[in-house]
Amino acid sequence: MADQRALDEVVEFTSELIRIDTSNRGGGDCRERPAAEYAAERLAGAGLDPLLLERTPGRTNVVARVAGTDPSADALLVHGHLDVVPAEAADWSVHPFSGEVRDGVVWGRGAVDMKNMDAMILAVLRGWARQGVRPRRDLVIAFTADEEASAEDGSGFLADRHPELFEGCTEAVGESGAFTFHDGTGREIYPVAAGERGTGWLRLTAGGRAGHGSKVNRENAVTRLAAAVTRIGEHEWPLRLTPTVRAALTELAALYGLEADFDDVALLLDKLGPAAKLVEATVRNSANPTMLDAGYKVNVIPG
Repeated sequence: MADQRALDEVVEFTSELIRIDTSNRGGGDCRERPAAEYAAERLAGAGLDPLLLERTPGRTNVVARVAGTDPSADALLVHGHLDVVPAEAADWSVHPFSGEVRDGVVWGRGAVDMKNMDAMILAVLRGWARQGVRPRRDLVIAFTADEEASAEDGSGFLADRHPELFEGCTEAVGESGAFTFHDGTGREIYPVAAGERGTGWLRLTAGGRAGHGSKVNRENAVTRLAAAVTRIGEHEWPLRLTPTVRAALTELAALYGLEADFDDVALLLDKLGPAAKLVEATVRNSANPTMLDAGYKVNVIPG
């Protein structure tokens, strides 16, 4: 059981981690080290011996192992990431890096993704240390860098260069789930993610005939690119229900007293209301253009 100090520390640690700006814009300028040192200090306070590991200076990962009582048991990996996606203060009613506690809620970038879970991991381990609790199986604790971009400085680096740290791990608990979903009707749902979507990044390049912007040009590369991007963004992919997605839909429907009708998934999602957000992105593939780059001068049509 978590004691009151652990519950207080979750709020404290979440707030303080949010104040450490670890925005990852994908250009390599993120520096997770201050957050990594913060996590390592609190792991050390729980009697653990954390390692700080970097592929790139400042892009720091933290790994520690908690010895279980049964050396023959498989180990469990518990992991979170330290970086966050960028936030513009002008878009927020509370400054995104304030970590302000208001109305019983911690506000800021990372409060859900995922400095909250980082804080929970730290608080639980410190609570166990105070109570003399040991898990049955070894736990490997990892706080990683670069999750919001390529993971090359984070989990990719750890898997490639330090696989021995994860020896014996047969399962992992990480992001997705670990939050309470409020459906707007007073119902609270605690989701547990059992699967993830994959990602495939593509770069689309259009070619055409260069020329002056004042001339008619039916081979304009920018026009071709824009048309292709529009088609990609508007494409409706077919339904593809994996067994995991079917199970999720079945259980969510049961919460609302519904039968999961897989012959009309659109209607089922509509009946689930706000709770459909938990699964609607998993019923089909999707393609989203995210960045455009064209031209070098406003009056020149590029080739």
